[in-house]
Amino acid sequence: MDINAPIGVFDSGVGGLTVVREIIRQLPNENVVYFGDTARVPYGSKSREIIIEYSRQIVHFLKTKKVKAIVIACNTASAYALDTLIPEVDVPIIGVVLPGAKTAAKATVNGKIGVLGTTGTIGSGIYTKILHEYNPAFMVVGKACPLFVPLVEEGMIDDPVTVEMASRYLKPLMAYGVDTIVLGCTHYPLIRSTIRNVVGDNVTLVNPAYETAVSLRTLLQKQGIYRDCGEPTYRFYVSDGAAKFSSFANSILPVELVETRLVPIEEY
Repeated sequence: MDINAPIGVFDSGVGGLTVVREIIRQLPNENVVYFGDTARVPYGSKSREIIIEYSRQIVHFLKTKKVKAIVIACNTASAYALDTLIPEVDVPIIGVVLPGAKTAAKATVNGKIGVLGTTGTIGSGIYTKILHEYNPAFMVVGKACPLFVPLVEEGMIDDPVTVEMASRYLKPLMAYGVDTIVLGCTHYPLIRSTIRNVVGDNVTLVNPAYETAVSLRTLLQKQGIYRDCGEPTYRFYVSDGAAKFSSFANSILPVELVETRLVPIEEY
């Protein structure tokens, strides 16, 4: 395996950029190839079969870029497609669910954990399953927040509509007394401050994007393919709206985004 080969990262849209941001911070020498399926976002309302099909296409594309590892920077795709893809891919592949769940299990004090996610992620029950493997006594309360993704994709991060929806989604969740909440969609860290304003300072917010970057570093080190020196390169691809994607990425990434290219992903 070429140590200088890039890490492939994919998501349904711009949310996975929160994972890329953490990879840039935690693994500053690694090359990254990112694909955002902006033509088919959101994934959260789609069937398991469709999500697996889309994920396979994207993995095939990333493999043409000679990636040394793949990160599924999408909770829904991690929940539905990861187990199917692992035996099909000859490079390490990880999702964002396990790192987030592991951190939440360690963080909770009262054993009451909330999970915010898309309809697909919450419906899969994946967080509840993994958290109960750590402790069957955990009370896990899932809350689907289907409007968060399109609001973030439209750049409405600080918009009053987003603030109102956060209040509607989160206040019923807080009634259960949760002391820890998993931001179970990679779009959600982009509205972390809005979520924090609703739930208060006494609730621990778990960002799976950060935890995934840390897990990725450990994985690469164990595999002997961690790149700890050299100037990194970052390449970005989308299935639609390259200019809009570039503008959004430039607003949240700590590096200058040079170019975003369109990919006819259905051909893969």
